[in-house]
Amino acid sequence: METVPSPSDSDPAAGHRLFCFGLGFSALALARRLKGQGWALAGTTRSPEKATALAAEGIEVFLFDRDRPLADPAAALAGTTHLLISIAPDDLGDPVLDLHGSQLAALGGVRWAGYLSTTGVYGSRDGGWVDEDSELRPSAARSRRRVAAEEAWLRAWRDQALPVHIFRLAGIYGPGRSMLDTVRAGRAKRIDSPGQVFSRIHVEDIATVLQASMAAARPGRVYNVCDDDPASPAEVTAYACGLLGVEPPPLVPLEEAGLSPMGLSFWADNKRVSNRRLHEELAVELAYPGYRTGLDALLAEGY
Repeated sequence: METVPSPSDSDPAAGHRLFCFGLGFSALALARRLKGQGWALAGTTRSPEKATALAAEGIEVFLFDRDRPLADPAAALAGTTHLLISIAPDDLGDPVLDLHGSQLAALGGVRWAGYLSTTGVYGSRDGGWVDEDSELRPSAARSRRRVAAEEAWLRAWRDQALPVHIFRLAGIYGPGRSMLDTVRAGRAKRIDSPGQVFSRIHVEDIATVLQASMAAARPGRVYNVCDDDPASPAEVTAYACGLLGVEPPPLVPLEEAGLSPMGLSFWADNKRVSNRRLHEELAVELAYPGYRTGLDALLAEGY
């Protein structure tokens, strides 16, 4: 597991409390790593059952969604030094800012805040490269909502001095959520779409990037979070099948693949995402720089 220095050289955990709006896959990878380093952890979920399970891990959990604001936001957020937002915007906007923006603006002592967005904000480039300075051309409604949410969080930085950083995540995979699992479940497809490429990122590398940013905060900065090897989905499927010793599924045209409208929407974008900034500014060396190393490691770890 890749690690980076924590913000305090003498005692990395002293006085540090991470609050995650949305204790999902990516947020929990970071939270569990920091818990091992002695940080205080807190965050939100929509599920009472998940809240109970996470509380058993030593995480302070609060119920939250658009229709259920934090019952006592002052108490829930007290002592927060680092803030992570991994809740997607909805049709009305960003629920965290809408419901608790004023409390966050008044919250003293926040040294770093991260907003998890998506590389979907770039739209399609017909296989060409994008970086953090590229024009945003979202093609899907959910990606347009992400652009609006990014702008809202950056306004919170400019107007309220909240130390916000934007992280645009590529396709996320990791333990229990990879092409290996899809192949085992018999749901793998190899879609024949010449020239189509996607970028990906292992969940543990997301945690590495976030922790590196905490150690070298630059409020207002935007980072693409992806590996070094954009690749076609068919190639990744074939590689996973090879690791598992099964025959790859046949290539099928996109229009014959039987994808849901949501699934089809992901294929509307075709681009290569540059991660140069996270390497150069944050000095991050990815533990899984491509899908091969990531899938190899997952299989070796029993996933």
